Amino acid sequence: MRALPITVTALAAALLLTACDSGGGASDDKTAGGGAGSACAIGKVGLEVGPVNAAPAAGDTGNVSVAITNTSAECTLDGFPGITLEAGNSSTAVPQDEAAQAQKLTLAKGATASFTLTYVRGKAGDAKSLAVKTMKFGLPGATDTQSFDWKYGDVALKGGADKPDASVSAFQQAGD
Repeated sequence: MRALPITVTALAAALLLTACDSGGGASDDKTAGGGAGSACAIGKVGLEVGPVNAAPAAGDTGNVSVAITNTSAECTLDGFPGITLEAGNSSTAVPQDEAAQAQKLTLAKGATASFTLTYVRGKAGDAKSLAVKTMKFGLPGATDTQSFDWKYGDVALKGGADKPDASVSAFQQAGD
């Protein structure tokens, strides 16, 4: 009965491989980043931030693009980036674009994805504007953040000091 041990071994191997498959379930490793199936981490990606079109005057709409290039092992972007605008001692979270829907993107080493922050420029010194100095962002499923100097003028507020007239898009795969 040599076939039985081989069959049992093959079945055990198949179950083991199935248990290792992340399959998108709640047990995915979304911590440090850099491993297959794990969340991309700030320290393991290259970042490029720049205006697509900066808003030249109060009331104008501008866009700031952030490109993320994976420099490590395959990782995943699953959700929206977390963006905070900081002005002195105050900060405010930028809401997700209500029309956008996040898609799960897997980035191989060298692959790039991007997102866009859209904002309305505020009037400098106005109570309905936030004098932003820093944009801080994090990647979904990871805890680290990265800060960049904000060079695009004040951001208009809508409603209250904690509601910027801004939104962040979902990640888009760049290139092939």
